[in-house]
Amino acid sequence: MANQTADLRALSDDELAGRLLEKKDDLFKFRFRLATGQLDNISVINRTRKEVARIETLIREREIALHEGKA
Repeated sequence: MANQTADLRALSDDELAGRLLEKKDDLFKFRFRLATGQLDNISVINRTRKEVARIETLIREREIALHEGKA
């Protein structure tokens, strides 16, 4: 997990936003496949949800740091 977070921290703001959209789209597709009975491994939903949360946390940390730097 720490390695994933370190990899995400190395990304720029635009890359993080793109990764967030990608993961949210993946999550939608996984949920759709679950509803239609096509998803074999349901653990991918939890992993994707946690990765979305990780990315959103990093984006929020950067927003706070930017705001505190201006104050």
